[in-house]
Amino acid sequence: MATNPPPKLQVRSSENDRLKRLKETFISKFGLAPVFYARAPGRVNLIGEHIDYCGYAVLPMAIEQDILTAVSLNKTQVIQLANTNPLYPDFTSRISDIHIDKTKPLWHYYFLCGLKGIQEHFSLACPPGINCAVDGTIPASSGLSSSSAMVCCAGLVTLEANKKTLSKVELAEICASCERYIGTEGGGMDQSISFLAEQGTAKLIEFNPVRATDVQLPDGAVFVIANCCVEMNKAATSHFNIRVMECRLAAKLLSKAKGLDWKRLLKLGDVHKEAGVTLEEMLATVEELLHPEPYSQQEICQCLGITLEELCTGILSQNTQDVTTFKLYQRAKHVYSEAARVLEFKDICDQTPAKAVQLLGELMNQSHVSCRDMYECSCPELDQLVDICLQSGAVGSRLTGAGWGGCTVSMVPNDKLDSFLSNVRESYYKTDARRAALETQSLFVTKPGGGAAVLLEV
Repeated sequence: MATNPPPKLQVRSSENDRLKRLKETFISKFGLAPVFYARAPGRVNLIGEHIDYCGYAVLPMAIEQDILTAVSLNKTQVIQLANTNPLYPDFTSRISDIHIDKTKPLWHYYFLCGLKGIQEHFSLACPPGINCAVDGTIPASSGLSSSSAMVCCAGLVTLEANKKTLSKVELAEICASCERYIGTEGGGMDQSISFLAEQGTAKLIEFNPVRATDVQLPDGAVFVIANCCVEMNKAATSHFNIRVMECRLAAKLLSKAKGLDWKRLLKLGDVHKEAGVTLEEMLATVEELLHPEPYSQQEICQCLGITLEELCTGILSQNTQDVTTFKLYQRAKHVYSEAARVLEFKDICDQTPAKAVQLLGELMNQSHVSCRDMYECSCPELDQLVDICLQSGAVGSRLTGAGWGGCTVSMVPNDKLDSFLSNVRESYYKTDARRAALETQSLFVTKPGGGAAVLLEV
């Protein structure tokens, strides 16, 4: 149940090699055994890209790869972080003096986001110090939500360390909000699925309020993740936050043109709701009221009847002040069409028609085309990988996650899986030495995994 707290599961490190290695690392680093462990999974979004922050439902599932932490408390009010990956240096700070630098998205800042979110929620005056060793199996900057999993795991660690209780939904909402400390204006999908995921089922995640509905994926096909090996860090690039702002501006212009309260409305989903029409009618409205040519700041001001100063101080975020043109038609068209595809995807899963696998594959393909052409969040390597996946037997393939690098997700009929994996290896990974070296962690079959949990050793 989403209203329950995350589960506390009993584990034996002697029966789990990864847990055993993490425990040994922790003891060598801090000189004592961990008191508890916590994990938060990454996710793959099957369909519904860049629409959660517009207020629309998405359809992800948790993956097996996760952030796993070993934790003990200290009486010095100091947080000490260590990472099993030597690329990520240790970090120490007084727990009352947390500083997060938006200009440098270092690994420990994501942990500090989750820590700070829980501290502020409970107004913790004297929280205990925390010793924490972190082990991650989610490829970084791959579109599988490694950063949000870190925030969620840190939030759960801080909750447990302070002996506080929150529901999965409350935790998801706090962690979605506090990730903005590092400058990511996300919509809440990643944190919601990390806490609300259940083994064996994908989830339709809806927002305002956050709620999750089981989506049983059809038999006869599996989902395969393939990393294009181009890294993209959401917080390190302006692309993501510009798209968020373009959607906000499109919502403002559409609501003003429709005679709605444009000053109050921030999301394309809000405009749709207030207008009281169908998604198809919203798409027609976009065609009617927005033009494909980019909008300048001056034109936006003219449409809204505001000054440039009012636009910059009242609407644009700090990191989009210098953007001179905005593509509003393309972004709105993607959002409304992608929102419709999500609902159609769920309907097909619920109704299980004879050609369910093919129908779902077609929706995934449409989604990728829209992400590539309308939202412009793909890259040449992702497009090449999608083409190779389709040529290798996938019925549907699309970028997943923010894009501009990272992973594809492909729907592959069971009887074509072996040849699919072989063909993708040969055609994409073995043609490039760097990709070939990364192939074992870059191409894998996935199934719906469980959500975040506290692990207690017995």
